[in-house]
Amino acid sequence: MKLEVKGLPDQQPIPEIFAFGVFNEADHMSFGRNRNPELVWSDVPEDTRSFAVVMFDEDVPSVADDVNQEDKTIPKDLERVDFFHWLLVDIPPNINQIAEGTDSDGVIPKGKPVARDSIGKPGVNTFTHFLAGNPDMAGTYTGYDGPCPPWNDERVHRYHFEVYALDVASLELSDGFEGDAVREAMKGHVLDSARVSGTYTLNPELR
Repeated sequence: MKLEVKGLPDQQPIPEIFAFGVFNEADHMSFGRNRNPELVWSDVPEDTRSFAVVMFDEDVPSVADDVNQEDKTIPKDLERVDFFHWLLVDIPPNINQIAEGTDSDGVIPKGKPVARDSIGKPGVNTFTHFLAGNPDMAGTYTGYDGPCPPWNDERVHRYHFEVYALDVASLELSDGFEGDAVREAMKGHVLDSARVSGTYTLNPELR
């Protein structure tokens, strides 16, 4: 398979238009346009019955105590975990494109509704957990929400857009599913996949 993320050459910085958070000199970070990028995939296996889209950040600090704290930094060598930014499953096999801005177009405080028009079934991204303690933002975040790494992190974050061709029409996931459930459900059903990666940072010393 081949995957193209329009506006993002592989291994290059992710444009701010696709980010949840953008650099702000006065306050470190402000909300970005948070538009999902356009994805186009090709060279699909003949027996494909559905597609799944996964986007994740592999560089999220495993300990969040110092995240976005003044006069503190998150060391580059701190253990990291995955943070899921986009989960979309049960995409019909006759679809090979997601247009820019159709799954997200702006930051929506408290998250987008779970039940909404979509080319597939949206999952719950990790912002749901990250923002749970913020009374102005807490809610269920589904579908796409873009990069927003800690502004005091010494590491440039790496983000991966992935499309999977599957041999089943549905992963049979219940509403509210998350990234680990997608990965588990896809085991034994992946015919092929493709990935495009990008980088992003809000640390002014790394920009």
